[in-house]
Amino acid sequence: MIRSDRAEALLGLEPEQRREELRLLSHAERAALGRHWRLWAHPGQLPPPEAWHLWLIMAGRGFGKTRAGAEWVRAIAEADPAARIALVAASLGEARRVMVEGESGLLAIASPRQRPRFEPSRRQLVWPGGARATFYSAAEPESLRGPQHSHAWGDEIAKWDQSGGRAEAAWNNLLLGLRLGCDPRVAATTTPRAVPLLRRLIAQDAIALTGGPTAANADNLPTGFLDAVQRDFAGTALGRQELLGELLEDVEGALWSRSLLERCRAEDAKDERPALLRVVVGVDPPASSHGDECGIVVAGLGADGAALVLADCSLARPSPERWARGVAEAARGWNADRVVAEANQGGAMVASVLRAAEFSLPLKLVHASRGKTARAEPVAALYEAGRVRHTALFAALEDQLCGLMAGGTYEGPGRSPDRADALVWALTELMLGRRVRPRIRSL
Repeated sequence: MIRSDRAEALLGLEPEQRREELRLLSHAERAALGRHWRLWAHPGQLPPPEAWHLWLIMAGRGFGKTRAGAEWVRAIAEADPAARIALVAASLGEARRVMVEGESGLLAIASPRQRPRFEPSRRQLVWPGGARATFYSAAEPESLRGPQHSHAWGDEIAKWDQSGGRAEAAWNNLLLGLRLGCDPRVAATTTPRAVPLLRRLIAQDAIALTGGPTAANADNLPTGFLDAVQRDFAGTALGRQELLGELLEDVEGALWSRSLLERCRAEDAKDERPALLRVVVGVDPPASSHGDECGIVVAGLGADGAALVLADCSLARPSPERWARGVAEAARGWNADRVVAEANQGGAMVASVLRAAEFSLPLKLVHASRGKTARAEPVAALYEAGRVRHTALFAALEDQLCGLMAGGTYEGPGRSPDRADALVWALTELMLGRRVRPRIRSL
């Protein structure tokens, strides 16, 4: 077994030298050192050395934020028997699933002799020395009004429920309850999103802010994961957010903003999707096969009268046969009632290409009499009214939406907002077109 002085000697090395020494250890030696968090953590995962009241870790997906928060709580609980710690997540289920029982949660990282006792009925962890941690839901701000704590950890705070000011109310009640002990502190971990609570915290002077890109934790991530997310998100503005950990600023004058899209995101819509009255595939065909995208966006109308953006199946630089197959597959996969395709670039050609791919497609050709931005304005108003929800993070599509300017120009990525235009056609058909008697379907 490796003595603690060996761990201290390794800590005295420069990070690169330390990593090299750790690679040379045997499996048994590495296992013996597994609980020495400071050996394995990268700099962004360690608490700042200076005095602080709020420590915010704002970083890309896979950075190791949850592990950093859990290790901070573990160190406090093992050192201070009087510690009373609040664990706050977007819901009670997430608090238990991620912060307590997750792969990087408090139970998984505990040493055998200091493993806390989990009391699910009381939403509580109790360490052998006496420290206690209780988990709460940020969606229930009033549950944080009475309890007092010495420390707190809020996980994925940008994901907390923003409706009705719930996220900020939960944060306020949490701070007002930090009145035990002589040095109360709160740590928050999150992927950046343009939500009011996160903007408020970043604007504060008395904040210790650390973070970094997903790649900072590359040693602990599968190569396939890094390759996949780079392929899907690299080069997009949301890639800067999700991979680089940057908080994206809105473009002044754009019809859509990041904060608006976050308010309209239905986090659990894929798991609990309501019955859909109609499903439409919007298509913006490419004008050529030399660099243009084919926008293909699927949207549905819920029984509550709101629209759900279900999928972005757009294709880059496709041949006519390929984009037609893509449209047919999207329509078939989502059991669409109708395909709405812009026909300004040769209506007969668009129809014949689609019919060749799937003869039975319920097709409607539309002709654009106004510019893209003018067509988008009433759809943006639907978002403002809360009548459209996104069922997932559609990075490239949302980048284009945030580049459509009220003045009629486009300042987003690429030459043309093809994905955004396909979405506009789909939502116009669902929400702004001529009313038809829908038939109810379950997906």
